[in-house]
Amino acid sequence: MKLHNRVNRRELKQRMLQSEEPRTTISFYKYHHLSNPSVFRDHIYQEWQKIGVLGRVYVAHEGINAQISVPSTAVDTFRAALDEIDFLKGIRLNIALEDDGKSFFALTIKVRDKIVADGLHDPTFNPSHTGSYLKAAQVNELMEKQNPILVDMRNHYEYEVGRFENAIEVPSETFREQLPMAVEMLKGKEDEPIIMYCTGGIRCEKATAWMRHNGFKNVFHIEGGIINYARQVKEEGLESKFVGKNFVFDERLGERITEDVLSRCHQCGEPCDEHTNCANDACHLLFIQCKTCAEKYRKCCSEKCSDFIQLDEETQKTLRKTTEFNGSRFGKGRYKLNRDNPELLR
Repeated sequence: MKLHNRVNRRELKQRMLQSEEPRTTISFYKYHHLSNPSVFRDHIYQEWQKIGVLGRVYVAHEGINAQISVPSTAVDTFRAALDEIDFLKGIRLNIALEDDGKSFFALTIKVRDKIVADGLHDPTFNPSHTGSYLKAAQVNELMEKQNPILVDMRNHYEYEVGRFENAIEVPSETFREQLPMAVEMLKGKEDEPIIMYCTGGIRCEKATAWMRHNGFKNVFHIEGGIINYARQVKEEGLESKFVGKNFVFDERLGERITEDVLSRCHQCGEPCDEHTNCANDACHLLFIQCKTCAEKYRKCCSEKCSDFIQLDEETQKTLRKTTEFNGSRFGKGRYKLNRDNPELLR
């Protein structure tokens, strides 16, 4: 029996928006060999649904990657459920800093080839041979004393709104493209201290193993990624070396770490770091939009999309078959090329 949501996504989203139940947004991952991901997937779906978990979860032979929200009154119950699974017992949970409880509206658990698509096919690569973990205080100390190379293993739209000071961007749209690029970019730096980071730790953990596999000897990664770093900075009263916003992959689209605004509206060029998805569902392009442009373009990425959503539903349905929009043409990555010329998004 296939276990899945039986209510349409629009209704589920409305339920979430109208709900007053306090919820806690959590992310975690674990690299661990699963002999039968499908059986494991069905087991946790049934157990987590009873608790009221919502979110997006990927399961594969190499482990689990979860971004979820849990009723705040049931967080301890959820932890206890994880502890019943041997390889998840005592696992670190990344708790969101900014949380309105509206991060997810459905529980979706999918079986995939890998929990992070890496494009690697080297049978000699061992992803468990990772770099050394760093806590927030250790990150700051290393940055101040050894001037390490910081490498951002996130996509450009994440890097654009927030990053560590002097961090290197690996300019790519996918993690699988970044891995070989990072090795190439850092050739000749095999003995220098390198800190790799990402949102919650899952990408940079595998990236450090890949760097070590390619001869880099002094590789570190931030334990729990930016989410955990920011929490430790706040709890311990440390200076945040990460500035701006941390992009997150849920309905919030970002958590503010510092008040710095590093990016600009993709339509008018004014300082702005608010990501949104184009209101035209046939486009759905992810881009940065200020409040003025959101009003002007009806929360759309272009006049074309703005005009389209004002058509009646039947006309939209007919035109979708033959009309291309920004998002349907290229998706998340391509708008980066338009940063210096906002008119291209119109």
